[in-house]
Amino acid sequence: MAKNNAKQAMAVCRSVRTSARKLNLVAQTIRGMGAEKAVAELSFSKKRIAKVALGLLQSAISNAENNHNLNIDKLVVSEAYVGKGIVMKRMSARGRGRSARILKPFSSMTIVVSERGE
Repeated sequence: MAKNNAKQAMAVCRSVRTSARKLNLVAQTIRGMGAEKAVAELSFSKKRIAKVALGLLQSAISNAENNHNLNIDKLVVSEAYVGKGIVMKRMSARGRGRSARILKPFSSMTIVVSERGE
């Protein structure tokens, strides 16, 4: 986990309605990329959850610009990590009076952007 120093900005999104495993696939694609390239990568991704990750990345970029006065042309995604959240448990009716459990997981995602050093 990153300590927010002067050259970093972060954004956190909690209670994303997807499993941490699926969200981590999206986080892996943008880890270490430049901010502009990561935005383009998420914009054209076919995964449904990439739209949520794109909004989170844009929030981290605007936090860097407005709150920390960083140059957005030099930003790089230094960290992108995912954590597990709650799991909603639902029941589904099956044959012969039985039931099956349906698990609906939630997860959280954190993106840290930092200014690239010269």
